[in-house]
Amino acid sequence: MAILVEADNLHKVFGAITAVDGISLTAGTGEVLGFLGPNGAGKSTTMKMITGFLEPDTGTSRVCGIDMAKEPKRAKRHIGYLPEGAPAYGDMTPRSFLRFVGEIRGLRGKDLQARVDEAAEMTGLGSVMRQSIDTLSKGYKRRVGLAQAILHDPDVLIMDEPTDGLDPNQKHHVRELIKEMASDKAIIVSTHILEEVEAVCTRAIVIDKGRIVADGTADELQRRMPYHNAVAIRVAVGVEGALRAELEQLSAVAKVEALDKSNGTVRLRALPNSDKPIAADVAAIVKKTEASIEEMIVERGRLDDVFRQITTSDTGTDHA
Repeated sequence: MAILVEADNLHKVFGAITAVDGISLTAGTGEVLGFLGPNGAGKSTTMKMITGFLEPDTGTSRVCGIDMAKEPKRAKRHIGYLPEGAPAYGDMTPRSFLRFVGEIRGLRGKDLQARVDEAAEMTGLGSVMRQSIDTLSKGYKRRVGLAQAILHDPDVLIMDEPTDGLDPNQKHHVRELIKEMASDKAIIVSTHILEEVEAVCTRAIVIDKGRIVADGTADELQRRMPYHNAVAIRVAVGVEGALRAELEQLSAVAKVEALDKSNGTVRLRALPNSDKPIAADVAAIVKKTEASIEEMIVERGRLDDVFRQITTSDTGTDHA
């Protein structure tokens, strides 16, 4: 895997506010890197420094091996960037705006027309190409922004909240598009939608107060939670005591807890003492005790719980 994006020890301070505090990361061909963090954690500032739209106080960024500070124009030729808010000229139509962007990118004639048509088709803009951008819905404006980012078929695609303002069908379309494009690109996606990480990202970085606090796949992050691979069982009230006692004897089980009672049933949860699955062991105990169960569910750590556990920006005041 070729490394296409490198950020090395990026710092950015705005007055008394430290927005980014020593962030280093890489992204390579075929990788979709999810960039997560609370509001004000420094996601957008980091992306602006990587793309060369904001100069870091210290640190460097390289795109396709090109130093952004030393050769910004050359580096930016390899980047497609969808910033926050999808700015565009409202009096233009999507067609005229995309042609304008394509010409700036050096496209001409048939190549320009072909790329405009392809970008419009990929982003579902065909029905609004002759409307003024000011008259478009928020979702369509976002798609215009995405179209300009992919217009020149860049090696690196960096997107800040790409599905913001889209309805569920449009979000699904954009996520599928990201996965299709990822094979020969490095893609960085900033998002606060945790299901988006599971849907499209091969890896995720979580930042808080301008620093990286976690880096791994969605599954690796979920394994941080104590109830990842826990087994929940619902049984009739009155038989849970014997079943719980048997489960607590298992060496693979850290503890068993009663969660709730309803309609004459109680739900037990057996928590593993490691990240290894315990479902087979629990099923064997259920069979041994001949307990009649209504349901048995293997739980996974949820990304939103992981996110809350490792981020604390809502209580901080010294970072943006």
